[in-house]
This record gives sequence, C-alpha cells and structure tokens, in this order.
Amino acid sequence: MGFHRRLAPTGLDRGAFGVAVCVMSAATAALGALPASAAPQDETRAEVDRLYAQAEKATEAYNRADERGDALREQIGEARDGIARQQDRVNTMRDALGSLAGAQYRSGGLDPSLALLFSAAPDDYLDRASALDRISSRQAGELRNLRAALRDLAQEREEADGKLAELERSRKAVARNKRVVEAKLARARQLLDSLPYADRAAYGRASRSIRAGLPGLDGSVAPSSRAAAAVAAARSALGRPYVWGSNGPGGFDCSGLMQWSYAHAGVGLPRTSQAQRYAGRQVPLSQARPGDLVTYRSDASHVGMYVGDGQVIHAPHPGAPVRYDPVGMMPIASVTRV
Repeated sequence: MGFHRRLAPTGLDRGAFGVAVCVMSAATAALGALPASAAPQDETRAEVDRLYAQAEKATEAYNRADERGDALREQIGEARDGIARQQDRVNTMRDALGSLAGAQYRSGGLDPSLALLFSAAPDDYLDRASALDRISSRQAGELRNLRAALRDLAQEREEADGKLAELERSRKAVARNKRVVEAKLARARQLLDSLPYADRAAYGRASRSIRAGLPGLDGSVAPSSRAAAAVAAARSALGRPYVWGSNGPGGFDCSGLMQWSYAHAGVGLPRTSQAQRYAGRQVPLSQARPGDLVTYRSDASHVGMYVGDGQVIHAPHPGAPVRYDPVGMMPIASVTRV
C-alpha cells in the first residue's frame, strides 16, 4: 500500500484528567509522602499500558479500514473502465442496428411494431410493416445481444454504486478510528507527563532488553532466505520512531514494520496484525525461528518479528522507537512462519 502518515495526536478531555489528578493528589496527601514506585504511580502506569493497548487495537482497525478503502478505490477504477467499455459496445451495437435499435433503446424496450403503431404517423404502419418484418428477422440476434448488453451495463453500474457506498463507509470508519487512536494516545501522554521524571524513565525501560547493534544476537538460523532478508530489514529499522498508521520508511506502527520488512524480502504481507497472524503456517513458540511473526494479546492487536535468542524486533508505542524486547513481553497469541 505504501502510504506514509505522520498524524499528530489531538487534545482530550482535560476535565476528566484533572479529576483523576485531584483524586491521586488527595490520596497522596492522606497517606503521606509516597515513594515514586507507590500505588498511585503504579496505577497510572497500568492505565497508560491499557490506553496504549486500546490505541493499538484502534490503529489496526484504522489500518484495516484504510486498506479496504484502497482496495475499493482500485475496484471502482476497474469498474468504471468496464462500464466505459460496455457503453462503447452498446453504442457500437446501436449504430449497427440503425434506426430500429435506436428506436427500441429510446422507447425503453417497447416492441418495435407497437412503437410504430403509436408513432406520429400510424397511417404508414401497413406500408412499413413488411419492411419491419424483414428487418426483425434479419437482426433479431443483434437485438437480443443489445438487450443483454444493456442489462450487463445496468448491473455493472449497480455494482459500482455499491462499491462507492462501501467506500464511503470505509472512509467513515477510518475517521472514527483515527479519533479514537488520537484520544487514547493523548490521554496516555498526559498521564505519563503527570508522573515524576524517574517514573517516566522507568516506564521507558520497563520490559526492555537493549540489544541493538550487538553481534551474534541470533541463537538460531532463519528457516528461509526470505525470512533472513526480512530480519535484516527489520534490524535496519531499529531506532526509527513509532508512527501510528504508517508502514515506513520513516516510521512504523507494529504491523507496518512487519509489512515493510517482508516487502524487502519480496513478500507481500497484509496490512493488519490480525491478518498477518494467518499469513503463513503457525508453529509453537518452542519452534520459533528468526523471521517468524509473533502476535500478542487474544485479539492479535500487536505483532513483532522473532529474531532469535528469545528476542523480537517491534514498534512498541508512541515515544518508543523500533527496538528489541523479550519475546514474552506480553501474552502471546500465535507464532506464524511466513
């Protein structure tokens, strides 16, 4: 698909957040001075995790609707080309049939003899009836073909109208999920900013195993040359920012990174993590090899690439660049060998 987006999060309901801060402040005052790792900060970090998970789910829904929109736009273009070709065919057949076909087309399918009978000069009917019979006998097949062509044209136009309506629904879904993502990310950012600096730094380090640039990372061999090429591409993206809705090259969301990496190996992956889950053969985690796709959570709303030695490369969330993390950083849904 190759689209690149850098969409800045919008604002959110500051009133709701203010209430949350007031509640936390009151609790702190009631309990006395609390260390940075105390319950309110833990709850805030847990809420940030929850918001990021919800935003990622909405991001994949956004990607799915946007991918469907791209497919529909292509189909609509093809349908319009088909309609134009069919219209040319109808016009050619009408020209070949001459005045008889033209009269039938203009009269909406009325029988030609009845059209003559109700014409402006019905007195000429008997004189022209024999000629009409000769024309109908000679061109009956052409008339049937014209009728069939007109039916096909009407059906193609109806199908195109249906695709246009579906495209409009897809556009609305894209906009709706965009608003959800931006609101979740903005709220998560506010909550993180409410934490002391030490807690924000600790959150950034949580679950990480920094291995970027270290030689000999893999503890196993990729099962194919394309998997090895995909791993190499994913490694080349280390340090690039998380950009939701983007599949590179300047930034990535989780499934965008997988799609981009495998594109460098000549493999076309679907756009969403849920679809990538079924883009190959599923294997047990114990048999994971470099290049395998690891999806997370029961809804497969996050995906990373296994690179060996118990590590994945993935695009975690806003503010966290593409990086290595332990494969068990969150509940695993599946491991897929492309």
